[in-house]
Amino acid sequence: METRFCAPGEIEKESMRIIRQELLQKNKTIPEENLDVVMRAIHTTADFDYADSLYFSKDACSRIIKSFTDGAVFVTDTNMCLAGINKKALSSFGIKACCFMADETVAERSAKNGTTRAYEAMGYAAESFGKAAFISGNAPTALMRLCEMMEEGYRPSFIIGVPVGFVNVVESKEELIRTCKRYDIPVIVSRGRKGGSTVAAGITNALLYKSGTGDVSVSRNYVNQRDMR
Repeated sequence: METRFCAPGEIEKESMRIIRQELLQKNKTIPEENLDVVMRAIHTTADFDYADSLYFSKDACSRIIKSFTDGAVFVTDTNMCLAGINKKALSSFGIKACCFMADETVAERSAKNGTTRAYEAMGYAAESFGKAAFISGNAPTALMRLCEMMEEGYRPSFIIGVPVGFVNVVESKEELIRTCKRYDIPVIVSRGRKGGSTVAAGITNALLYKSGTGDVSVSRNYVNQRDMR
């Protein structure tokens, strides 16, 4: 086999073309507003299950993008997710992103209260910034705490909830959907066991790119191909 080297942009463009083609072959109908996010999740994982498992609250993408200029801080539940979010895109909106998993105060609260660091980090972030958006790809206890906080009156800017795993993962995601619906919070969730920090970062990047920060939207090409079949 001969090795062929391509520029990263070319690889991504060809990958998106393949994803578009396979979505058409599978007869997947995805609302145009959500398509960039779904395709980015598939691109990140090579898993077409995300065409069916990603849940979007009403107008989630447009509402999340609109919130980018509102001054909210992005809070992640892992440093891996934080590392994967495009910093150039964040800076174009003046958005600060952070993770408190290694914070000493969070560690102390977790040990004292018998909770997880992810659980305590959510409350600590709300105390630190007031207005925040939450991006979770790892910890179901982060979603549980966010649900509690909303019941207590806190209102996140938006939530991306895509933890991966087997324990409390499915249940926490479904509770997040119900709670966000009750309080009209924009949310994107990967239903079921699948997800992860890379998926969380990929979804976030898709929304940042979709807002016009430098990446080309894939939706128009996909829709045009459907019309031409």
